[in-house]
Amino acid sequence: MDVGNHAAGAGHVPVMLGRVLELLIPAAQAVTGRAPVYLDATLGMGGHAEAMLRAVPELRLIGLDRDTTALERSARRLAPFGDRVALEHAVYDEIPAVLRRLGVPAVDAFLFDLGVSSPQLDESDRGFAYSYDAPLDMRMDRTQRLTAADVVNGYPAAELARILREYGEERFAQRIASAIVREREREPLGSTRRLADLVRTSIPAATRRTGGNPAKRTFQALRIEVNGELDSWRRALPAALDALPVGGRIAVLSYHSLEDRVTKRVLAAQAADTTPPGLPVPLPEHEPRFRLLTRGAELPSDEETTTNPRAGSVRMRAAERVREAT
Repeated sequence: MDVGNHAAGAGHVPVMLGRVLELLIPAAQAVTGRAPVYLDATLGMGGHAEAMLRAVPELRLIGLDRDTTALERSARRLAPFGDRVALEHAVYDEIPAVLRRLGVPAVDAFLFDLGVSSPQLDESDRGFAYSYDAPLDMRMDRTQRLTAADVVNGYPAAELARILREYGEERFAQRIASAIVREREREPLGSTRRLADLVRTSIPAATRRTGGNPAKRTFQALRIEVNGELDSWRRALPAALDALPVGGRIAVLSYHSLEDRVTKRVLAAQAADTTPPGLPVPLPEHEPRFRLLTRGAELPSDEETTTNPRAGSVRMRAAERVREAT
């Protein structure tokens, strides 16, 4: 199961915390003449944010989360830091609007800890986990209208199959979509257990015996659709890079290949020299705007995955701005 936004306390440990601090603290400490700004775009329970605030005494935090419950918990946790903290109910693709509203021209360090948070998984009534019987909800932001029940009971079969295939990388997308349509004609689907059982019986028995719970890909796909995760991420990452000054850094924790693919492609393009081939020297305006701080995607240590099994699927990428945009 892909999980982000872990925080210390109540059994939740921030994923790859030491490495995140190692990568982002230098960008904050290099700032002179003003307070450095750290934007945690997926605040969760505030574990990474608290560690950054403690490590850099003059740091200013902007914390975003679409989950109002997460914001309430983080507000209590981060209250000792007073006016160094600004919390915003927002999705990360709203970064430009948030920065304009707060009058912040640049961000020195960004963290994106993507995916569904531990509290969201652990609160059975949220409907993210197939291990609980709960309403088919899956909204990270419970103020939005669209739920997983709306998707499974209202989308045409072809659209359901596309979502399962693209967002869940599900080989049996068409079979599952057809089964959902047949079942909802009998009675609308409203619970996670009923959906998980339906998916299980739709997949060939030989396939069910390997690879964990056969419903995990369907649940991932529905969650991504309900929360618009990939579309938001495709908008958010370039916006974050644009907000970094020279010396500013970004770290991204991804939990499935779709997110990581977007991250890899965007960072690689920014770190490439685009001088036209055949010229004798690189052109300054075509030199890379970023340098990669990680060799490929970094993985958590064996020790971390042992103590925090939910970190097992994480992939980290990071980059630093080395040239202003022209």
